[in-house]
This record gives sequence, structure tokens and C-alpha cells, in this order.
Amino acid sequence: MGPGDVFSLLIVVAGLAGGVMYLAKRFFSFREKQLEVDARLAAEKAAQYASSNAQLEQRVRVLEQIVTDRGAETAAQIDALRQTQIAPAAHRAEQEPLG
Repeated sequence: MGPGDVFSLLIVVAGLAGGVMYLAKRFFSFREKQLEVDARLAAEKAAQYASSNAQLEQRVRVLEQIVTDRGAETAAQIDALRQTQIAPAAHRAEQEPLG
């Protein structure tokens, strides 16, 4: 094996090493972009969950206020609404002819 053969072998090995390094760099660059996209999607979902959670907390506060502040009054209002809904339905049933 002469000096020309060794030099040719070094060029081939260097070319293969360079090709492998290039492919590795491209792969890791692609993977990094994938992770960035996944991170953005996760952040958007977290924001949506936080918004939904805030809305649910507000609704629970309202329900707690209704239950603790005016429990008896609210029950009377609900019963009054039920009575007004039952009365028109009964009135319509009386007016409809049978058969």
C-alpha cells in the first residue's frame, strides 16, 4: 500500500465521515423543530385548559354564593318558576279536544 492509496483511503473516510456528520446535523435540526412545534402545541393546550378552569371556578363561585347567601329564597323562586311552567301546560291540555 503506497502513499497514494493511503491518501485515497483518507479522502474516502473523510468524505464518509463528513456525510454522516451532515446527515446527523440535519436529523437533529429536524428533531429540534419537531420539539419546538410540540412545545408550542402544549403551551396552547395549557392556555385553553387554564381558560376553561377559570370559567369553571367562576361558575362554582356563583353556585356557592347562591347556595350560601339565598338558599331558601332561591328555592322559592325555583318553585315559583315551576308553577308558572306547569300552569300553562295544564291550561293547553284542557283546551285540546280529545279524539
